[in-house]
Amino acid sequence: MAEIIWGLATSHVPSIGAAMDHHKTTDPYWKPLFDGYEPARAWMAAHRPDVAVIVYNDHANAVDLDLVPTFGIGAAGSYDVADEGWGPRPVPPVVGAPELSAHLVGELVDDGFDIATFHRLDVDHGLTVPLSVYCPDPGEAWPCAVVPVLVNVIQYPQPTAARCHALGKAIGRAIRSFPQDLKVAVFGTGGMSHQLAGARAGLINSEFDRMFLQAIESEPEKLAALTREEYIREAGTEGIELIMWLVMRGALSDRITRVHDTYHVPASNTAAALALFEDLGEA
Repeated sequence: MAEIIWGLATSHVPSIGAAMDHHKTTDPYWKPLFDGYEPARAWMAAHRPDVAVIVYNDHANAVDLDLVPTFGIGAAGSYDVADEGWGPRPVPPVVGAPELSAHLVGELVDDGFDIATFHRLDVDHGLTVPLSVYCPDPGEAWPCAVVPVLVNVIQYPQPTAARCHALGKAIGRAIRSFPQDLKVAVFGTGGMSHQLAGARAGLINSEFDRMFLQAIESEPEKLAALTREEYIREAGTEGIELIMWLVMRGALSDRITRVHDTYHVPASNTAAALALFEDLGEA
């Protein structure tokens, strides 16, 4: 049977990928952020999964506003890297895990979640930057296959935090019921606090971010109880991406241990963070 071995929460700021792509990670502006990643990267390199289930949002690159599914899963054998206006990132294409994807879709539909299924999907920085945070030097291929899980955090009404946490629990059950022996990591991406437009453009709320970083481990229900309006008020219009961390946390068991975390302001105009948890399995 498949098992979840760790969960990673990480920001997916596009400039983080650009800093890696253009070899700027040791520049004074970026070095503190990337130094904070190093302990997690070393641990993850020693605990490699077969498949990463990556919860992210498309940024109108593969899914435009004509059709916005609340939740979707990629079921393809491979995913090209999206051209976001300046050419695709110079990273390998993403290899899929279609058997696991099909299993997740079936189990989630049976569990009461109406899932859109993507048989063709270009993946943007929302997915490739977290992969680079995990593996900065993939060479010709990423070290694991990927199941993309898309969440609408762009267009109102976004799913509630409680629904995202419940989806994560359903994903965890579905992964553990997959009959193949696979080691699986689950990524929750986006955030932390930031707002890109409007009167509060540039908003960063470090107090809320640090509360969230602690509560995601032991009090996810507290975070799941927050409304959309509370997320947007406290973390900014784009800070609502944090609900995707709750999908990751829901997929993990109750027995987790924090391996490493780091928090940095700013990465571009965003509060950026990473939190890595080892899943110790069901008691």
